[in-house]
Amino acid sequence: MADLIGNKEAKEYYVDIPQARSQFNVKGMDNVDWGMKDRLSRIFNPKTGRSLMLAFDHGYFMGSTRGLERIDIGIQSLAEDVDALMGTRGAIRTSISPTFNKAVALRVSAGSTMASEDIIRETIAVDIEDAIRMNASCMAVQTFIGTEEERTSLDNLVKVIDAGNRYSIPTMGVVAVGKSMERTTRFFLLATRVLAELGAQMVKTYYCDDFDKVAAACPVPLVVAGGKKLPEKEALELAYNALQNGAAGIDMGRNIFQSEDPKAMVKAVAKVVHENFTAEHAYEYFLELKNK
Repeated sequence: MADLIGNKEAKEYYVDIPQARSQFNVKGMDNVDWGMKDRLSRIFNPKTGRSLMLAFDHGYFMGSTRGLERIDIGIQSLAEDVDALMGTRGAIRTSISPTFNKAVALRVSAGSTMASEDIIRETIAVDIEDAIRMNASCMAVQTFIGTEEERTSLDNLVKVIDAGNRYSIPTMGVVAVGKSMERTTRFFLLATRVLAELGAQMVKTYYCDDFDKVAAACPVPLVVAGGKKLPEKEALELAYNALQNGAAGIDMGRNIFQSEDPKAMVKAVAKVVHENFTAEHAYEYFLELKNK
C-alpha cells in the first residue's frame, strides 16, 4: 500500500534554490497562455510577484458574520488597498462596485452550511459561463483532503480546472482544515502538492512549521490564509513569516474586517506584502493609522 502521507524519506527540498522561471513573475506559469497570464498578473502584482487577497466569502456557509453584516459598507471601504477580492457571486454582484477594477477570486464551490452536521460536502455551485460573466480572475474550489469527501472535492476541483483551462481562467485549489483534520507539515506537504499536480494554478493553504519546505515542494504559488481572528501584531507576524518562507500571497478575512481598525489593518498588511515591512514595523504603522 502506498504511503498515505507521501514518501516519508523525502528530505531534500532545495529551499535555498528558487524554482526557475523565465520572464513571467508567477511561479510555474511560464507555459500557460496569454489570457491566463493576464489574469494571474491581476492577482499577483507584477512589481512584487505577491498578492494581498481580501476574503469575505464566509457567508456562503456561515451566513451573517461579525464584520460582514453589511458587505457594501465593510468591504467596499477596504477594496482599494488589496489586489484581489475573494467572494461569492451573490456578494460581489449585490454589494461590490465594479469600478474598483480589482481581481476577482470567485468562490465556485458550496453545498453545506453551519446548520448541517457536516460542512465538508460540496459541489460545483457556479458554472464557467457565469464565472466569465463575473470577469473572474480565478475560481476557488474547496478541497477536503483526508476526509470521506476527499474524492468528491478533488473531482470538483478537476472539473473546474478543466473548464477554466478552456477559457484561460486560473483555478485556486483551497486546502480546507477542520477540527478532525490534520494541521501538520506532512499534511500540508501532501495536500498542496496534490492540488498543484491535479492542475490548480495556485493553492490557498495555511502556515505551518517548516513552511519553506511546503512552498519549495509546491510548483505553483501558495497563498496563505489568515484563519481565525488573531491580535493584530500576531496576524502581521503570520503574514511576514509566511512570505519570508516562500508564500506568494496572503488571503486575509477576519484578521482584517474584524480588526479594531480594519482600514489601518489592511494598509499594514499591504505594507508587509508589497513593501517587505517587518511585522514589528507594520504593527507600528497600524498603531499610527489607528490613532489618527
